[in-house]
Amino acid sequence: MGKIKFSLLGKKAFLISFLIGTSLLLLFWITEADFLIILGFYYVVIAAVANLLITLYELMEYLSDISEKKCSGNSVLLLLLNIPIAFLYLILFFNFC
Repeated sequence: MGKIKFSLLGKKAFLISFLIGTSLLLLFWITEADFLIILGFYYVVIAAVANLLITLYELMEYLSDISEKKCSGNSVLLLLLNIPIAFLYLILFFNFC
């Protein structure tokens, strides 16, 4: 089985969203600063919109690509992985705060 390939845009969008979200959650747990809750909420809204737009772009690329290389489809799945990660972070936030 070959290596799974992702589009550069999809991979970068996933990594940036994941790392910023994880950093905000860890920073809140370390500092317990209330402004990080508000910042985190705004981050989730902005990240959701950005990820949705990138996911739609990747989906359109996937559906219009006639070659055998469909790395955009893999990127759509990778970006959709951000949704359960966000819910997991929300559950962790409410359970430990």
